[in-house]
Amino acid sequence: MADTYTQLHVQFVFAVKYRKALIAQEWKYRLHKYITGIIQANHHKMLCINSMPDHIHIFIGMRPNQSISSLIQNVKTETSKWIKEQKLCSNFAWQEGYGAFSYSRSHVPDVIRYIENQEQHHKKKTFLEEYHNMLQAFEIEYDPKYVFTEPIL
Repeated sequence: MADTYTQLHVQFVFAVKYRKALIAQEWKYRLHKYITGIIQANHHKMLCINSMPDHIHIFIGMRPNQSISSLIQNVKTETSKWIKEQKLCSNFAWQEGYGAFSYSRSHVPDVIRYIENQEQHHKKKTFLEEYHNMLQAFEIEYDPKYVFTEPIL
């Protein structure tokens, strides 16, 4: 009997609309837990999640039963709605677009460590520097005017 075997490790990166620092320390772990539930409900495996006030990193073992765009749309829609319903932030929205980066099995521990250490990492690099470096490292062609907007302070 034929079966399907996959090993897909994908890191997603996306920002709060206008890169506003709206993800508060007081509720970010509740947000992570909620997103983990969405990922698991879609039959994927959460490997690591962490956020800064203006963006989030999600690293999963992805099953091929769903498109990346469908999953991210689901995560963004449901979390925006949940944040407002929980009265955590009344004007919360995610910025359009996202980054999706795939990794081999051998890179999984390094990516997890990288995501877990976001706070320390961003003491040295801004989010935009980090994101541009990721796009360049993965040799993704991009137009800088369409990369995440500068933060509104």
